[in-house]
Amino acid sequence: VAMSDLSGMLASPFGTIAAQSDFVGEITALVAEYEPIYFAVGIPKHLSGNASAKMESVENFISSLQENFDVPIIRIDERLSTVSAAKSLQASGKNAKESKGFIDAAAAATILDLAMAQEKFAEGSSSE
Repeated sequence: VAMSDLSGMLASPFGTIAAQSDFVGEITALVAEYEPIYFAVGIPKHLSGNASAKMESVENFISSLQENFDVPIIRIDERLSTVSAAKSLQASGKNAKESKGFIDAAAAATILDLAMAQEKFAEGSSSE
């Protein structure tokens, strides 16, 4: 999970929600507290652009979000987001194996950054 600041300029890692947990309940609490304007969901693809083996579980997750929340969903190509997060973590001197949850949250922040950049680009091109 990642959140942005109120200006929508900076995405920050927030935490993780285990896939085996009551993720709908946990997301419900986050939605009630933070009132997001959209969900940015990473779409797992191989470097070739083909969908990865995790695609089915991600689509099931998106379906659950659509069934339970009236919040728009933006799909973001997440290629290299985890790699980028792990490299940033390593550059800061942390061990990636010991920090799996943080890597996932940092990857979520990268995905949110991409979504916010996409949103800003769309706003900029519609005003021309």
